[in-house]
Amino acid sequence: MVAIQLFNEIGSIFRNTPTFALVLETLLVITVIWLLLHRRGGGRRRRLTKEEEDQIIADFEPEPLVGDTDPDHPLLRTRIVQSKVGKQIRVDGHDCLNLGSHNYLGFLEDQEILDEACKSLRKYGVGSCGPRGFYGTMDVHLDLEDRIAKFMGLEEAIVYSYGFSTVASAIPAYAKRGDIIFVDEAVNFAIQKGLDASRSTIAFFKHNDVEDLERLLIEMEKRDQKNPKKALKTRRFLVAEGIYMNTGEICPLPELVALRQKYKLRLFLDESISFGTLGQGGHGVTEHFNVDRDEIDLISAGMEGSMATIGGFCVGSHFIAEHQRLSGLGYIFSASLPPMLTQAAISALDRFEREPKIFEQLQSKAKTLHQKFSQFSKLTLRGNELSPVKHLYLAQAAENFDKELKLLTELADKCIARGVAVVQAAYLQNRERQPVRPSIRIAVNRLLEDADIATAFEVIESVSNAVL
Repeated sequence: MVAIQLFNEIGSIFRNTPTFALVLETLLVITVIWLLLHRRGGGRRRRLTKEEEDQIIADFEPEPLVGDTDPDHPLLRTRIVQSKVGKQIRVDGHDCLNLGSHNYLGFLEDQEILDEACKSLRKYGVGSCGPRGFYGTMDVHLDLEDRIAKFMGLEEAIVYSYGFSTVASAIPAYAKRGDIIFVDEAVNFAIQKGLDASRSTIAFFKHNDVEDLERLLIEMEKRDQKNPKKALKTRRFLVAEGIYMNTGEICPLPELVALRQKYKLRLFLDESISFGTLGQGGHGVTEHFNVDRDEIDLISAGMEGSMATIGGFCVGSHFIAEHQRLSGLGYIFSASLPPMLTQAAISALDRFEREPKIFEQLQSKAKTLHQKFSQFSKLTLRGNELSPVKHLYLAQAAENFDKELKLLTELADKCIARGVAVVQAAYLQNRERQPVRPSIRIAVNRLLEDADIATAFEVIESVSNAVL
């Protein structure tokens, strides 16, 4: 009776099961049987002897972890720095005037900031050894975030331990697949990596060309009208730099803000160079153009330039900062900024507020250098006169990228040998989203004297005439 009842139940299952499910289950059973038989068959293969196994192991040659690399590749060339980095620097045995380090306000050699950092080192040790969300948060981190927010006149700030990861983490924390991001084609590599991580649709507009940006926005509006349901779900972002690392030019912020309002965009602004360099109080490009900072959804900046430390920050509304504490990958998974370097940033902010004249001094030196370096006979200068970052290009372009890079590398080497430290701008050319022309990147220091600028001009002019 039990067997008959079981048979009836099985029959009922088959009658109530869809045909496609029965076919699928049958195929799966056949596949499992075939795999079992195949494994058994493989087990009857002849086993190798110990001598044969040893011979196979001896003959095995693993592939290299890294492929062949050109030993003359410019990124593999090393220059040995044998001194503390400051206005003066010793490179490859040559005492040089330093025009290569992003030490805009000269804080790398400021004794007061150094003393405060050393006090913090004695109190906290070298590092926290943990991310902020676990045991990496100390009182100096909270103090720095509070100070940055107050300095910028915004609700809240969040501090990252590495400048590159700041904007590269902030962008994908908000922009996701299905969103669209309008981006200036000259943005730095950190922003490009943030765009890649977001998996959003990227629309590049010509560098500092507001008309080209509006053309893209009009095209977007036309597409939205054809598919209004999709348009309601698509978020739109606009990303720009205050001062562009790759060109030294200032963004047209008032025009970007106007387009943000007109087309309902979320504006992200990277002020890694403009923070601490532009404006009467060093508040950046917003102060330079007298734009209300509430018009910018997110302001980010690295602290390696004007603040003479490492790390970076994002500042904005409470939501902007708080969201990144759970979504900013560089914040969540990185050990926190070492306390002594956090204290260095706090001390730099103290100087910002106590001595606002330092920004006028830096801008004056940037103007002086810009006027002088515009007179080169074999090189052309690019960048805004107020920018502490400028680029020198060959006045007459070489036949290809490698040739131009080689000439600039030779120029930099000979300038160092004659006492002026300049470096060619380094790019991962095969990874850049837009082609970048080789250049010598100049970094202005507030401590430069007019005589230093004149000397640097004479050396670079003499070397460029000899090389080119």
